[in-house]
Amino acid sequence: MASVGNISRRGLLGSAVAVAAAAATGVIGAGTARAATQGAQGGHAPGGVIPLWREFAATPFTHAQVPFIGRAGYRGGSDLPRHHKVVANVLHYGAEPDGSADAAPAINRAIAAAGERGGGTVLIPAGTYRIDDIIRIGHSNVVVRGAGSGRTKLYATKNLTELIGVYGSRYGGDKSSWSWAGGLIWLCPEDRWTSLTDAIKAKAWPFEGWTGNKRDEWQTLTTVAPARRGDRSITVGSTKQLKRGGLVLLRLADDADHTLLEHMAGGGPGPEEYYWDDKTKLTSYVPYEWPVRITAVHGHKVTLERPLPLDVRPEWDPRLTTLATPLTGSGVEGLTLEAVETPQSLHLLDKGYNGVAFQCAYDCWADDVTVRHVDNGFGLIGASACTLRRTRVEGRGSHHPYYCREGSHDNLIEDFTIAQRTVPAPAGTQLHGINVEGLSSCNVWSRGEMEMGTFDSHRGMPFANVRTDITVNNNGRHGGDASAGPLFGARFTHWNIRVTNGRAGLMRIDGLAPYSATVGVSEVTEFDQIDVPDFTGDLHTRLEAYGTPEAVWPPNLHEAQRALVR
Repeated sequence: MASVGNISRRGLLGSAVAVAAAAATGVIGAGTARAATQGAQGGHAPGGVIPLWREFAATPFTHAQVPFIGRAGYRGGSDLPRHHKVVANVLHYGAEPDGSADAAPAINRAIAAAGERGGGTVLIPAGTYRIDDIIRIGHSNVVVRGAGSGRTKLYATKNLTELIGVYGSRYGGDKSSWSWAGGLIWLCPEDRWTSLTDAIKAKAWPFEGWTGNKRDEWQTLTTVAPARRGDRSITVGSTKQLKRGGLVLLRLADDADHTLLEHMAGGGPGPEEYYWDDKTKLTSYVPYEWPVRITAVHGHKVTLERPLPLDVRPEWDPRLTTLATPLTGSGVEGLTLEAVETPQSLHLLDKGYNGVAFQCAYDCWADDVTVRHVDNGFGLIGASACTLRRTRVEGRGSHHPYYCREGSHDNLIEDFTIAQRTVPAPAGTQLHGINVEGLSSCNVWSRGEMEMGTFDSHRGMPFANVRTDITVNNNGRHGGDASAGPLFGARFTHWNIRVTNGRAGLMRIDGLAPYSATVGVSEVTEFDQIDVPDFTGDLHTRLEAYGTPEAVWPPNLHEAQRALVR
């Protein structure tokens, strides 16, 4: 960890957060806050504390432009667990560490054995393991651990089209859904994985999230009384089927006037004048489904692990419902997944040499994992509260190095790297970088090194997402079908973004995203992919420290928010 004198970066940040919060809430004056911040550093905060941060610290759960993401990731932002009992070693199940034979059956047997015992760690010692099939983690509390990403390698010889079949798009056309779904390491509840793959084999292209292939596999647990964004306690009609520690799904339907979608976009004249009815892909993403853990039940009051990301209004038929039995407490650690090197496929025709996919997973993680020569790197598909830490995408180039879709929320991707491709991009391919779409909300990308790619808001109106403390060579392009609607909903924030090649394209978003914040983004200029705002009128956006990311304090919005709520 970098330090100044004898004070760590985290310590400096905590001091700055504390004094900024105190100033914002009136405990001490702003001048005193500045002096205390500078004194804690033994020097000067570059440019002082950002005014928008002081403002946010006074109302962290209800700020108009900056979302609360201080509890993103595993267990509300907790450290990843470090002590797991080893219950299986793949060598004992017949895996060969020299790449001489298919090790996938042995690895999957070891994983299944751990699941049947109620969980534990499956050890993959150092070596190279050829896998001719998918590695599936379908039981909760199972951790697959290698000896480190530089020592344990899984060498994948086949793609998902070969292993499962052609996967078309539920929206028609000749696209391959393996361009944004599935992984050669696939974390997904066993029953949900079976229903998904059975539907794909039957060419009944499914929805992929928490409520089944047709989004009809849920039951109402209770109704919910009106509440406001930022509330952690809600009033429900009945707590008979609710318990502390349980996972539930908050379900918000839209009304005929699309007031839920308008609310996601921040409300006001612009969203009210926007024409929603022909955005058929976007409207298929509604109802909004937000999984959350219950932390307390008292009478008719229920306390949630995270504050509400949206208002709860009667016109949206708010309910707490059941969801697919989630995968929880499972992870992948300390290994590299390398696919056989093939040329990158034409855009949207990926065969499925995909890396690690989290699907219907909650409180799961990846740590010290590298994927190489993949079509798509790390996927979050109907996944929430997961942490991807120290992950890396490298090799011949990927369509989506990281993607976040199908209503994925509250995930944390930190200390991530997208390495420069090792071969030139073939004609007709695309590079999207870090992707978010499909009403996904409150996700965070933090402390990243992007040697290539872009910030890909792939339409589908993602909202309240944060990208912070990232260096990016912005040479990719964003995607998105017009029928998926707006590029951004409200409270999108880019905070301390260092653009090495000076190219615009979803870096500076104050002219595009409603109720958004662009703070400390390098000066950028437009190129041939020029976007216009989806909403008319005043976007109510904020722009601070433009062109001077080195002046941003606190430098990392996620770390600052975590320190604020501890």
